[in-house]
Amino acid sequence: MFTKLRNRFLILNLITISVMMLIAFASIYLITYKNVRTDIDKELRKISESSHKPGGNFGEPRSDFGNPRLRQSDNINPRPERSLSFTLITDKQWNTINISSIFDMESEFYENAKNEAVSKNKDSGTFKLAGNHWAFIVNPAFDGYRIVFLDITSRQGILTNLIYTFLAVALVMLIFIFLISRFFANKSIKPVKEAFDKQKQFIADASHELKTPLAVINTNVDVLLSNSNDTIDNQSKWLHYIKSESERMTKLTNDLLYLTQMDYSDIKMIFTKFNLSEAVENVILTMEAVIFEHNISLNYDIEPDLMTHGNDEQIRQVIMILLDNAIKYTNTKGAIDISLKKHHNDIVLSVTNTGEGIPEEHLEKIFDRFYRTDKSRTRKLGGYGLGLAIAKAIVEQHKGTIYAKSVINESTTFIVELPLVSD
Repeated sequence: MFTKLRNRFLILNLITISVMMLIAFASIYLITYKNVRTDIDKELRKISESSHKPGGNFGEPRSDFGNPRLRQSDNINPRPERSLSFTLITDKQWNTINISSIFDMESEFYENAKNEAVSKNKDSGTFKLAGNHWAFIVNPAFDGYRIVFLDITSRQGILTNLIYTFLAVALVMLIFIFLISRFFANKSIKPVKEAFDKQKQFIADASHELKTPLAVINTNVDVLLSNSNDTIDNQSKWLHYIKSESERMTKLTNDLLYLTQMDYSDIKMIFTKFNLSEAVENVILTMEAVIFEHNISLNYDIEPDLMTHGNDEQIRQVIMILLDNAIKYTNTKGAIDISLKKHHNDIVLSVTNTGEGIPEEHLEKIFDRFYRTDKSRTRKLGGYGLGLAIAKAIVEQHKGTIYAKSVINESTTFIVELPLVSD
């Protein structure tokens, strides 16, 4: 799907750029062509006008074409020309009666040039003869016509080269743009694809987690229905199972809704300045009995009166998640160490527990939703893999960072860094 999306983007991008380049190049070519044609017309008129002046190329009309080779005018006063040119004088029937030319050519060439001009049936135009491009203009002269010819091969070459240059530049640009567009398209689509894949995985995991308690509830309901004549007291075991799984589903759906609100809600939490040291101490007091119940030793070092800016309840929830996570994964007769210290302009909270540890390849993924390093063991402990995802979302909303460090078969440490607020 994403490959098709990328290809469509590339094709649309190339078509758009190609049309824009075509318009730009066509505009440049038309402007250049118009300028060249204007320059040619001016030069033709200039040559034609100069032949009218006294001392110009022509005197009285002459008829000296008895020789097999046409002669140039005897009274030619050659002048520098920007391009090769020659002029023919004809009668009303287009018979040549005089030639003015600065170069010597066979009479057949001049006749062919005249025939090409006459065949156009226009006062001006262009044609190709003997490998060169010529422009002409026809003006009335004496009892006939004056036809001025101008070699425009070099100018036509400029226009032709301009087209080839445009084609070469367009090809190189399209290849370059294609490569650049593909690079940025892949780079742009990558996070979208990752988000899409995560969303798919999230839906699959959520469905799986909801499927398990629903199956348990359905099974227990079937048991109850199969013993419909029995007393409620005798069936209480199945009812407790249903209630337990219902509570698990409630917690799961609440966590999912909470994460969704954190991601997409425009409602901003009310942030105030509060004492983080007191918040950590209160959570420890709440969890102290549970810790000792699990035969785990607890050590903590809390620097007093460390203030931060945020939502007190949310930060307490983060501390509770980290402490609850530490209790679940601490080994028998293990230890939990909690530290809250000031470090430069931050407050650093660390929660360390002894135990199996987390492999390095899992450390960056443990904050993903539903991610668990040992799914079977986590399910036995009642986890869904959402707690750390919630903690990360809260910490990031508070402009802080959260990460983990671990030593296999020794300990795991979760570290939260929050901005320090001065008194």
